[in-house]
Amino acid sequence: PALRPGGPWPSSSLLQIGGRSIVVDCGLGVTRGLVDAGIGLKSLDLIFITHLHSDHVLELGPLIHTAWTAGLATPVHVFGPPGTGHYWRRFCQAMEFDIEIRIVDEGRPDIRDLVSISEFGEGQVVEQGGLTVSALRVEHPPVTDCFALCFEHGGKSVVFSADTAFFPPLAGFAQGADILVHEAMLEEGIERLVARTGNGARLKDHLLASHSFAEEAGSIASDAGVKRLVLNHLIPADDPGIGEADWTDAVRKTWAGDLTIARDGLVVELSSEKAAQGEETA
Repeated sequence: PALRPGGPWPSSSLLQIGGRSIVVDCGLGVTRGLVDAGIGLKSLDLIFITHLHSDHVLELGPLIHTAWTAGLATPVHVFGPPGTGHYWRRFCQAMEFDIEIRIVDEGRPDIRDLVSISEFGEGQVVEQGGLTVSALRVEHPPVTDCFALCFEHGGKSVVFSADTAFFPPLAGFAQGADILVHEAMLEEGIERLVARTGNGARLKDHLLASHSFAEEAGSIASDAGVKRLVLNHLIPADDPGIGEADWTDAVRKTWAGDLTIARDGLVVELSSEKAAQGEETA
């Protein structure tokens, strides 16, 4: 979740499938990222949160509020784990002065009436307009409500692993997916990372217990038979001694298929033909 010079923003993704633009996680920087991607904030309507660690939810409230000040006047539906509703209510309480005065002074609709929160567990989350979303509880201790998400529409599917230790059931959940977006960690960078953050042994223990090495992400992708693996939520993400080749070398021990190493602003086409032609980045 830390920001350092030259490093990436925390976790957020935009999934465009079935004519819908879906935000997956709202880490710091998500609002700027959506605007830079050409997404009109007034069209915001569907948001999913995988878990409540700050690097996945910190900017949920500010994203919706900024969209509201940009002219949002249509409903926004947020799906998240237990506690998401509490977060939203407290955000609105913290912003009560601003919200109330803008309603009176600027004639805006009440943002609290525009936003609905649905808290989910494992299983089917959404089925509407041909879009099906399902959730799998993954291993991210000490967080117990952390969920991988599978989005399906028109015979296409995209799976987000969320933050997870190596979790073999994820392979069945992602079986045959067009894209698996999976977190990844490199062992060689962990010692330098914990030295920079100052948490020492406690942080290292958390990383080893709660996240997946790149080789393990590759193993899940291979067992699932996905069409493309995208490594994201890279740990460490801002080590000058680690480059894209290091991530590729690590994951190639267990995955021989199409591969993308994520970076801020990256676009991955859901069409496997376009991806194979090298059009997956922009």
